[in-house]
Amino acid sequence: MKPVIVTPQTMRFDQPLTLQSGAVLPSYELVYETYGQLNADRSNAVLICHALNASHHVAGLKADANGQAIPRSEGWWDNMIGPGKAVDTDRFFVIGVNNLGSCFGSTGPTHLNPATSQPWGADFPVVTVEDWVDAQARLIDALGIRQLAAVMGGSLGGMQTLSWTLQYPDRVRHAVVIASAPNLNAENIAFNEVARRAIITDPDFNDGHYLRAGTIPRRGLRIARMIGHITYLSDDVMNEKFGRALKPLVDAARTDEAQAIERLAYQYSTQAIEFQIESYLRYQGDKFSEYFDANTYLLITRALDYFDPARRYGGSLSQALARASAKFLLVSFTTDWRFSPARSRELVKALLENRLDVSYAEIDAPHGHDAFLLDDPRYLAAVRTYFERTIATDLKGEAA
Repeated sequence: MKPVIVTPQTMRFDQPLTLQSGAVLPSYELVYETYGQLNADRSNAVLICHALNASHHVAGLKADANGQAIPRSEGWWDNMIGPGKAVDTDRFFVIGVNNLGSCFGSTGPTHLNPATSQPWGADFPVVTVEDWVDAQARLIDALGIRQLAAVMGGSLGGMQTLSWTLQYPDRVRHAVVIASAPNLNAENIAFNEVARRAIITDPDFNDGHYLRAGTIPRRGLRIARMIGHITYLSDDVMNEKFGRALKPLVDAARTDEAQAIERLAYQYSTQAIEFQIESYLRYQGDKFSEYFDANTYLLITRALDYFDPARRYGGSLSQALARASAKFLLVSFTTDWRFSPARSRELVKALLENRLDVSYAEIDAPHGHDAFLLDDPRYLAAVRTYFERTIATDLKGEAA
């Protein structure tokens, strides 16, 4: 099959956006990609909401300056979305949008503050899940779409999906919430705070204005990513993939003298990488620190922490979800201890208490939280079936 090549688009909004904090963004830009074709009555649109370190590049291959495919540039959910895939872009018009405060093109801390002509840095206003949904709704308006066939997301993207059904209940026909939760528990908030402290205490952080100072808090970003990555994997996967295996210290092709020098250096080095899991985590941390922005990390993890639609209803999730009218598919994974199946079942219970149409799949998978990004056939089949038998059937009914 010919690869899908996509080019990002940018939409500017000059109408001020009032945030949940009371701060106002006078203007902003959102970067997005689309896949497939919008049908004549504009009823087949599916919005994809991204998680912490993802972006608008949901599927397909990125285009270079000549419009040619960049090898190995697949979108983060390319196994899920595309022609003939679970979310079939031969049938649905899929929209991936980069959230405010991100570092992949949409207005965020690395952009210039119009009031100072300096990078926003730490002065970029606090954003919430609700703010992202409001900004996404403006983009959907600008695309001429009144109602979405579905909103879909995993992890933090699932929280945005849930928020869509509460903020704009008449604009969402279906909500697909994967590996998510109605709020973070104390353990999750604790992990986020440790990661944030790693960044903030980096000497190169410069009170969040590191771009002005010409520095980047890479050490803090590395540690934050390492902490996060541990929570995305299950114990089973870590033991199967790495166990207690040691990283090879020497290369058989090298001279005895070179090996002896390396052994001696290793013996006295406090930075030595001894276990394979150490090497893996440092690799992930190094890679992350080269492309992600520290202030963005702080903003997005705070948005995760703050999300709690039941708060204004005295903690009653059932009351909070009373505004929703969409049909729901929820998916969880047995070894996901960061967003456990119990959290998805909380949502299912509250939705059923409101007599809403709910389908639920709990996948027995060993991969931990990362399972929502992987190629589990049962998981992909559950999503495919829901889109083919429920969403597509609804669209046919509307057309008739």
